[in-house]
Amino acid sequence: MKSNSILITGCSSGIGYDAAKTLHARGWQVFASCRKAEDVARMQQEGFNAVQLDLAASESIETAVAQVLATTGGTLDAVFNNGAFGTPGLVEDLSREALQDIFNTNVFGQIELTNKVLPAMRAQGHGRIVMCSSVLGFAAAPFRGAYISTKFALEGITDTLRLELRDEPLDIILIEPGPIKTLIRQNSIAHFERWIDVEGSAQRERYETILKPRLYDPAGKKDTFELPASAVTKKLIHALEHRNPKLRYYVTVPTYLASIFKRLTSTRVFDFLCAR
Repeated sequence: MKSNSILITGCSSGIGYDAAKTLHARGWQVFASCRKAEDVARMQQEGFNAVQLDLAASESIETAVAQVLATTGGTLDAVFNNGAFGTPGLVEDLSREALQDIFNTNVFGQIELTNKVLPAMRAQGHGRIVMCSSVLGFAAAPFRGAYISTKFALEGITDTLRLELRDEPLDIILIEPGPIKTLIRQNSIAHFERWIDVEGSAQRERYETILKPRLYDPAGKKDTFELPASAVTKKLIHALEHRNPKLRYYVTVPTYLASIFKRLTSTRVFDFLCAR
């Protein structure tokens, strides 16, 4: 029997890496993509069919999709859009360039990749597109404005895509994790240092007393209710393999609670809860 095929973005670590390992073990033909060539080489050494894919570059997306489809003979059963990064900082300190930088990967690249694989899925008569959003795709939090804005945008355009394709045999699915043990905090330091002028900020004290101690914590303090990346993979497996997948999958207690509170409380009360 021919194995189901899936392209996963952001596989160098965390959620993408765990998903690639687990699905490969379940018999999927996994195309594990990474932005950096050294990560691609490492994944290949581990036995994965790894491809280089930079979501911020159209040429890279086109080349990667062509490589995958050439390997499969023009078919692709699923895509897990997971690749993303954070740019910590207060909204008033985010430049246009900083926002363009994060949107290029977290939103524009995800949608461009999705649009590139849609013709193959439409031609084969089936396909599942799974977007990795976040609890921060529907709930705000201080210092995370750049990342949150991309996840809100991703959720909106994903919901729209699902409506537009409702008459076709394609499933468009969102996974919304809360705190998951990954390297996203450590990886966001470079973006923070590139784009945020702490010394020139009107709220410098908040950076020094709140954000920087958390961001540069060498021990990597565990968040409340934090789960391993395998918790996301568990929901991903259901999204990919169940005959009737859900349209949204929550992961971690904070995501469930945020969804409940947002529905049941006023905006003012929800703001109070999110600000804590």
